[in-house]
Amino acid sequence: MSKRTESPGLGSLASAALTAVSTLVVTGFAAVVGVVIAHEFGRTEETDGFFAAYGVFIVIVLASQAIRLAVLPPLAIARQQARLTGELAGFGIALAVAALPFLIVGEAAAEPLADLLTGSGSAAAQDVCAEALRWLVPAGIAYLFAGLAASGLAAHDDYATAALGYALGGTAALIEILTRVDADGIAALYRGVALNGAIALTVPVVGLAWRATRSGVSRRTIRPDGSSLRSRLGIFATAAALPIALQLLYVVCLPFAGRVEPGAVTSFGYAYLAAASFVSVTAFSIGLVSSVPLTRTGLGAGAAARHVTAAAWVALTVIGASVGAFAVAGGDIVESLLGDAYGGDIGEEVSRIVVVLAPWMVVSVGVNVSFPLAFVAGRLRPLPLIGGVALAVQIVLAWVGSRFLELDGLAIALTLSTLLVLAALLALLEALESGLRGIVRAAAVIAAVAVVAFVPANLLLGTLSAAVVGVLLYAVIVAAWRPRGLTESWGYLRTLR
Repeated sequence: MSKRTESPGLGSLASAALTAVSTLVVTGFAAVVGVVIAHEFGRTEETDGFFAAYGVFIVIVLASQAIRLAVLPPLAIARQQARLTGELAGFGIALAVAALPFLIVGEAAAEPLADLLTGSGSAAAQDVCAEALRWLVPAGIAYLFAGLAASGLAAHDDYATAALGYALGGTAALIEILTRVDADGIAALYRGVALNGAIALTVPVVGLAWRATRSGVSRRTIRPDGSSLRSRLGIFATAAALPIALQLLYVVCLPFAGRVEPGAVTSFGYAYLAAASFVSVTAFSIGLVSSVPLTRTGLGAGAAARHVTAAAWVALTVIGASVGAFAVAGGDIVESLLGDAYGGDIGEEVSRIVVVLAPWMVVSVGVNVSFPLAFVAGRLRPLPLIGGVALAVQIVLAWVGSRFLELDGLAIALTLSTLLVLAALLALLEALESGLRGIVRAAAVIAAVAVVAFVPANLLLGTLSAAVVGVLLYAVIVAAWRPRGLTESWGYLRTLR
């Protein structure tokens, strides 16, 4: 592996797109898990416990994505210098050191951690959370190492193997869950997630081993090389701090939601999952795909603001139709997806929270697009501080929000703390005023189009009919009007090569 072998590759955009697809597979699997929970278990104290533990798993998965992004440049350089094997070994040891405390806490302190995450809720919620943590924490750690292995393959211009691993893992886990859920109950869910992580790790590791064997790499070369353990841990901490903090903003909400009523954690979790999926499918994918050509061309004066604005226009255009549909028919949509347990007031509650999270989606679009630019610009040192401050602010905001507005207040708190992160990132990129202005302008135009499309349909038709007609009207208005900002943004993104 240390010997450089040329690979024709797929091209920067195609390779980045494959990486985005693998990320979307993870998001899609999470959505499927949510649907299975709803249909099989409804909205209970047990589901509250599972969602509390699942939030911890997502924190670790987000860290794996950030670490995957951070280690790729040094691994690519190491391949050019014929020392990739040593660099991978060094990062592997550092990752094991970083992951060990998580593994110990997940096993030895599962009960007190479950008590904290469930807001000292019912015994049933705490028991499920504690047992799930013992499976989900190792599963998350498997994703950490899978991300490192995927970056090692990416240094060889191989993005397909890792994408295959995520796809196979998701498929096998889904089969495991569906075939065992009747016999094992909710335990089938976290065991399926663990299976997913094991396969997602095994496939790229086998791919790396195959490349090493084909290249005739000696076992003696598989030892740490290059930077010190401390510097590698510093890279992990800097890269993962902000994504972890962003997910912890949501995790902080869980104990407060647990104090509202039984099932509130589940309702908030589903609403957040829907909102986060809209953002991932649009903004995260755009940010990931476009970071490759921007790394090559660099960020000139005003380039960061222009890029953030362009990505926001395209992402929010898709999100606007989704939020509009939830606004007029969210209760029916939730019930059709999650089952009878989520009909009536429960479905309306989930859909209402999704709509209240609409400003958070706008802000998160900006964060998801701005974060990769920090790597492009090489301005990573302030990221842990930004995440730490936002997390401290979120604790206060979540307490105040839940006290006065319950779950809606938690959604508002999440928006405000994420807005703080966006402002800090844009300031770091010297694009605070122009970047915020571009995002707000795009959000205002898209919101106006959504109102024109969905409000009349909602007044004249039933809920589901209004949603369908509203989406069609929304698409017609956007296509006929072609807002200048959207047209310019689409053209800009298409020119990135």
